[in-house]
Amino acid sequence: MKLNLANPTTGQQKTVEIDDEHKLMQFYDRRMGMEVSVDHLGDEFKGYVFRISGGNDKQGFPMMQGVLKNQRVRILFKDGMPCFRERRNGSRKRKSVRGCIVNHDLAILNLVLVKAGEQQIEGLNDGAGEKRLGPKRAQKIRKMFELEKGDDVRKFVIRRDVSVTQDLGGTEEPKTVSRGQKAPKIQRLITPRAIQRKRAKRNGMVKKIVANREALGQYRNTIHEHRAAVKAARKEEIAKKKKLGKKKSVKSVKKN
Repeated sequence: MKLNLANPTTGQQKTVEIDDEHKLMQFYDRRMGMEVSVDHLGDEFKGYVFRISGGNDKQGFPMMQGVLKNQRVRILFKDGMPCFRERRNGSRKRKSVRGCIVNHDLAILNLVLVKAGEQQIEGLNDGAGEKRLGPKRAQKIRKMFELEKGDDVRKFVIRRDVSVTQDLGGTEEPKTVSRGQKAPKIQRLITPRAIQRKRAKRNGMVKKIVANREALGQYRNTIHEHRAAVKAARKEEIAKKKKLGKKKSVKSVKKN
């Protein structure tokens, strides 16, 4: 079985292969999330404590937290569950995973360093913590470097060098050529241009609302005028009909 050892403080990772079954028995029947002392692995691991974070069996099926078994099971997965990524909205899928209890069937076991011992392990905690990719959001950059509100955040972005190896051909060794530096685009950065865009957007919305209100007022006035005109025409028509009715009644009286 292979042990994948990770150190989150320095970002280092190391894989150790162990063939002795007696050393591995200390991990059996332990569950994910439990902290295990690894003094039995050797003198260099004396005093070290690791947390079990997962693992894979020989066929590549991962361990799943919450499944209290030491063997493989088939579970119906849906969106939001671990070990599953939804491909379509509302879709569900039945797939195989391993339980959260460590067993001899595992091919690799993932361990996270919780407490370091007396000696340093090469490739695990002998290096300095480096941050290759820094934060992108302006507020998180201020928090990381303890900046004030008036400080320019753009000067504190973590940059990284970009280099390319060129093969010169023949007997000459490959040459590394630098292509400058790269820096992330700062998110939520308040600049004069951003303030101007926000002001222009707000003014555009206000102008649109005012124009809509004026258009609505004109439409209502037009409807009111149209209804008044229709009402006046109807009154005139009724008055003409009444006038013609009176004339006919007078003529009929004279004949009689």
